[in-house]
Amino acid sequence: MKRLRAFLYVQHLLGIGHLARASRIAAALVDDGFDVTVVTGGAPVAGFPGPGVKSVTLPPVTSGNEGFSGLVDLHGKPIDDDFKKRRSEMLLQAFRDCRPDIVIVEAFPFGRRQMRFELLPLIETIDATSPRPLLATSVRDILQERVKPGRNEETVDLINRHFDLVMVHGDPAFATIDKTFPLAGAIRAEVTYTGLVAAPPSPAASERFDVLVSVGGGAAGKSLVSSTIAAARNANNGWKWCLITGPNLPKDEFDAIVRDATPGLSIFRFREDFAGLLTGARLSVSQAGYNTVCDVLRAGCRSLLVPFAAGGETEQTVRALMLEELGLATVLTENDLTPEGLARAIEQALMTPTPSAHRLDLEGARHSAQILRQRYRTWSLKMGPGFGKVHDQTSDGS
Repeated sequence: MKRLRAFLYVQHLLGIGHLARASRIAAALVDDGFDVTVVTGGAPVAGFPGPGVKSVTLPPVTSGNEGFSGLVDLHGKPIDDDFKKRRSEMLLQAFRDCRPDIVIVEAFPFGRRQMRFELLPLIETIDATSPRPLLATSVRDILQERVKPGRNEETVDLINRHFDLVMVHGDPAFATIDKTFPLAGAIRAEVTYTGLVAAPPSPAASERFDVLVSVGGGAAGKSLVSSTIAAARNANNGWKWCLITGPNLPKDEFDAIVRDATPGLSIFRFREDFAGLLTGARLSVSQAGYNTVCDVLRAGCRSLLVPFAAGGETEQTVRALMLEELGLATVLTENDLTPEGLARAIEQALMTPTPSAHRLDLEGARHSAQILRQRYRTWSLKMGPGFGKVHDQTSDGS
């Protein structure tokens, strides 16, 4: 049987959620027998995109601020046209080297509009390629709601002109794409739901904490860090606290809070066993990013969510409130995030019952691989006899 080649593009800017989700999908594709090339364009993160894939790293860019406006290099310098041209040429060369059967673009055109300078040339090249690969976009179930006129119309136009498949990484029993994308009904490409892309189940870690606070991989969340430190200092109930600051907190700030930490508060930048810690925690306190919520749902622990809302962001707030409606979390808004407000919210959350078992589909990575293989089979039949024979000559992935 032909070994299909998949080419996956992902650009993370502020946190690592996009990269983590794409890496889980890439791993599932490898497990399903695909030859996988992952192209990343953000700051390097140890362990991603993971083993078993061919990795291409473009000159890294990140967001200039929490509002995602502007792109800068890792030194904080705004990128110029020469930088963009170099990245675009590298991306096109990686595509030509891979000669994929399937191209998966993470987020675009629903998001990552800042990357149009390289993604539009890639899409044009895909359209001009013979045999043309299947083109899929890979998106979260809950999208950032657009406020600028014409943005949603432009997204639909790009999908209808170029894309063959929209993979929505969610369970339609929880959220369908039309909840946050009002023009979903105008999309002519096939829209399919994969389930939530969660990590596999983890055994409980040997350490147990009453309150496990995680800020995630982004540069945002300093208010949650400072409020946690103060709340733990003022608590006199003997609870064991754990604070995971995320890898992007500046070293001098991290060192300072470790020096000043009160007894009973353990502070880490990162824990590889985070999912296992959740399994044994009485309460998880976190922002409401896609991947962290998936980890919490997998663990089944109590959850207090403080959704990220800076720069007009809506996605985390929508997710958090929907989970609260289902009885799977409680919510504290950023406006109410003070040491006193956090302490009260933690006390109230710990008095609630442990969430009852849910039935949300958390196997989105595996389902994504299955869907892509099935859709490619349909795609190749539609393209006619002889489609794909060029690739069959090198089906060993060379």
